[in-house]
Amino acid sequence: MRDAYQEQLDELADALADMCNQVADAMSKATRSLLECDLQLAEEVISEDIRVDEVRAVAEERAFALLALQAPVATDLRIVVSAIHGAGDIERMGDLALHVAQAARRRHPLPVLPAEVAPYFAEMGRVGVALALKAGNVIRSRDLAAAAELETDDDAMDDLHRHIFTVLMDRHWSHGVGPAVDITLLARFYERYADHAVAVARRIVYVVTGRMPGPLAV
Repeated sequence: MRDAYQEQLDELADALADMCNQVADAMSKATRSLLECDLQLAEEVISEDIRVDEVRAVAEERAFALLALQAPVATDLRIVVSAIHGAGDIERMGDLALHVAQAARRRHPLPVLPAEVAPYFAEMGRVGVALALKAGNVIRSRDLAAAAELETDDDAMDDLHRHIFTVLMDRHWSHGVGPAVDITLLARFYERYADHAVAVARRIVYVVTGRMPGPLAV
């Protein structure tokens, strides 16, 4: 009975880690659609988003079943509760990738990004995907050092987010209000995507240590 219970906990963690891989792939495709004006990639992200929602629903169903049938305590209870919250964070990452793809589709065949900001979004996409993949690895490994690294890695996204505003506020900006609004929203989508990846890592710290999510300390 205990072996079956542990297997259920492991399956729950695997489902969340797989979700991280899914949203990493979604953000990779969404970023490419944005940079390359690729409508097909944008449509793929939009149509595949429902799969992330479905995995979240299944993961939450498993978690609530464990709460009801197994009455977990201590570390096991923290695993189940964190899985419920983590599934929400990861689904939101998928939604943010979806928003990026929708922006690319909305402006197609015109580019969303002026040439001078495109490299920053390419880097934001790279950082975001790396954070999502690392979050999935942390879920599986419960590695506190790797969890702490996500906090540091997120600093790169914050720096890029801030730099976007210096570009927009430059007096030589010549692309008007519409592109500036698009860029502001897109930069926020990437920044929030990274924040949710960090939140997932913080929940793993909570699982392992019993400390409530907050600034990571190893």
